[in-house]
Amino acid sequence: MAIHCLANPGRVPLNLIELQSSSYLGEDDIERFDNIYGRD
Repeated sequence: MAIHCLANPGRVPLNLIELQSSSYLGEDDIERFDNIYGRD
């Protein structure tokens, strides 16, 4: 497991490219540890 956080405090828009490394496409394996955006 890798815990990470992404923020863009600058004025230039941030583009994030997410790559898939397996055939599973679900997001039910995501664990949110500190959610400052109010997501469940």
